[in-house]
Amino acid sequence: MSSRASSDNLSGLSGAETLMHDAIELARRALPHPNPRVGSLIVSPHGDVIGRGYHHAAGTSHAEILAIADAGAATRGATLIVTLEPCNHQGRTPPCTDAILAAGITQVVVGAIDPDERVGGSGVARLRSAGVIVRTGVEANAVRSADPGYFHHRTTGHPRVIAKMAATLDGQIAALDGTSQWITGAAARDDVHRLRADVDAVLIGAGTLRADDPSLTVRLAGYTGPQPRPVVLGGRVALPKKAAVYDRDPIVFVPSDTAVPDGLTDVVRIADDVVAPDAVVKELMQRGMLHLLVEGGGTVARAFLEAGVLDGAVFYLGGKIAGGQGTGMFTGAFSTLTDAYEVHLESVTALGNDVRIDVAFPTATTEAT
Repeated sequence: MSSRASSDNLSGLSGAETLMHDAIELARRALPHPNPRVGSLIVSPHGDVIGRGYHHAAGTSHAEILAIADAGAATRGATLIVTLEPCNHQGRTPPCTDAILAAGITQVVVGAIDPDERVGGSGVARLRSAGVIVRTGVEANAVRSADPGYFHHRTTGHPRVIAKMAATLDGQIAALDGTSQWITGAAARDDVHRLRADVDAVLIGAGTLRADDPSLTVRLAGYTGPQPRPVVLGGRVALPKKAAVYDRDPIVFVPSDTAVPDGLTDVVRIADDVVAPDAVVKELMQRGMLHLLVEGGGTVARAFLEAGVLDGAVFYLGGKIAGGQGTGMFTGAFSTLTDAYEVHLESVTALGNDVRIDVAFPTATTEAT
């Protein structure tokens, strides 16, 4: 059933911003890494949305192909709205540009140019050379924000790795007795779930596994999108026999001789006494995971910080003051000011009585090779 898209004159490629945001929401229904999130709409010359599609998984039909199929024979003279530049190369599926031209689509509105070196403007060039009117850069920042892992990987060669920590205003993530629920309020906790919805994997250490037994799922009202894969970093001590994440097929990294419970099927054994963060990131990237959220405690956070693999961090500061020393965000000593890490403060957002602070690290060292 078609729906009225806009009263604007789409034949002149105007008024497409709202449609692009609709396509972005379609794209968010899946996280098909290592392929990008892509959503697409087909709009008739009268401004009706007659076809919709989004990319479900690597190796399956692209969003444009699904939208064209949904529109059927009504694509002649129509406009294609697509969040990412259509591909123009033969991969696991044929070029989308061929299907667009065969469908008789006369106008294409593109959100962001694909940074993949196999595309990088060639899709737009092919369409324009065939006489298709193409408008690019429509809500490009919103498109990139909906899939930061993909854009980061295609421009840097390594996955996007961010840490998340919740603390009191004076930097304590837990009291001496281990209590930490809840430092932040409901608005901040919901925001964490939205953060999880955009990543391939959520990582914790064995200490957090034992202390909190988290499920690491996205739990938002009405949410039906993808769930991140849980990742557990173990040490020399045997992992607990039961944990909530064991029912979710976690990837477990442990030293070669560490005991793990029966039933865990995806165990990566590292031939060192300590599981190195760069080895973890490399393994996850080889599995097609381009966006990793580190939710471990102070020990894991310090390890990833010192390894230089963090691209950013999200700090949730609750409207509370501990007024004493409990458990800090990072383990280890802070001996002198010159040991501090320089970061770029990207944003500060109020969430109820809490604050979210996003920072970026200027130099992350994880390599793709």
